[in-house]
Amino acid sequence: MDLKENELSPAGHGIPLCHKAWTAYGGCFLLAVVMVFVLRLAFRHSELAAAAVLAASALLIGYRVLLIRSFQLYYDDVGVWLYSGVLPWQRGVRGIKWRDLDQAFYVQSFRSWLTRSWSIRVTHRFTDASAIMLSHMARGREAVAIINERHQQMLRDDRLA
Repeated sequence: MDLKENELSPAGHGIPLCHKAWTAYGGCFLLAVVMVFVLRLAFRHSELAAAAVLAASALLIGYRVLLIRSFQLYYDDVGVWLYSGVLPWQRGVRGIKWRDLDQAFYVQSFRSWLTRSWSIRVTHRFTDASAIMLSHMARGREAVAIINERHQQMLRDDRLA
């Protein structure tokens, strides 16, 4: 995985690790298929109902796509962070500082190997409530390796200092 030191996360700082994979959009595709059938039924009722269904489905599917695209896992000198959110009151960053990080791991399965879409978990040393759990992450396997490598390096550096 090529990480550029000068490339920043959407939050404006840190080095990006991974984002949602193509498999995360499966729910949006299924919703679009269902909405096409609902739209056909609405056209039988009235054109105004069809327009309302079309507008509502476009907004709903558009929002879900933007929400999926907003997920960005990154790290900096302080810790590992997850940026997400579309609407101003939803946007935010949460994460785990290096000193509180326990480990990062990914779930191995045939589906994840086949689709290259990994479920990852970054755990907090003291509580499970602060863990970062993500599904359908592209390059999740590489991100976990980078997080664990960086964490071990920081532990070694801390012992030597």
